[in-house]
Amino acid sequence: MSKLHHLASNIRFLRKRLKRSQEDVADALGLKRTTWSAYEQGVAEPPLECLLQMADYFRMPLDVLLREPLETYRESQLRSLEMGAEERARGRNLRVVVTTTDHQGRENVELVPEKARAGYTTGYADPEYIRVLPAFHLPFLRTDRKHRTFQIKGDSMPPVGDGSYVTGEYVDNWMGLRDGTPCIVVTRQEGVVFKILKNELKERGSFVLSSTNPAYPPYEVRAEDVLEVWRFVNYISSELPPPNLSKNHLHDALSAVQDELRRLRQDLERERP
Repeated sequence: MSKLHHLASNIRFLRKRLKRSQEDVADALGLKRTTWSAYEQGVAEPPLECLLQMADYFRMPLDVLLREPLETYRESQLRSLEMGAEERARGRNLRVVVTTTDHQGRENVELVPEKARAGYTTGYADPEYIRVLPAFHLPFLRTDRKHRTFQIKGDSMPPVGDGSYVTGEYVDNWMGLRDGTPCIVVTRQEGVVFKILKNELKERGSFVLSSTNPAYPPYEVRAEDVLEVWRFVNYISSELPPPNLSKNHLHDALSAVQDELRRLRQDLERERP
């Protein structure tokens, strides 16, 4: 039996095991449903990048996906293979961050502006894509760490406002991330998001992502749907955050407003005939 035939039967079996439609999987991987159908039928061979996405999506080692008849495996064996996803979360599997350097050989801080964010989920591992991003240096960053800056959209993470530039430090071992850590998380479904992270990799194989704006509810993202994690270092904004007034300041401000309202009422009463 050919490797392509093993792959076709395996991805069809794993999809049905998860009770997902061809369209569900195709959407998750950024493919057309007809393309996914051709892969399941074994009439088309997916490129390497797509094979890696399949392995992550089904939480299966790539060599197993290509070579083993998974339909013959017991459920306990399949779950054991899925637990291998923890190895990926720990960074023990191959995970290489593409970087650029200046003419002196120093690593750049690449900038992913708003207009480039849509393509980042497919271009993050492509040296050609990373090479054309704007690049700069921040002298106060640690030189033994890899950094990248992302332009953030929306109002979900005040005081970091819409259009701010958030710099993150690349995280290889996700298991060590502490609850409450602000991170830039690159996901297959939503692309680049800036959130407060709760680490549930050991318990559930996932992260819970929250916003500092209470209008946005927390949500869960599976580890296999995460492409990169960048720990927050700093941000640059053209807007000044609102002052953090103490209770005394708020009381004084409210009293001043009330006094002004009283003066206005008195003036209006004096002007009445």
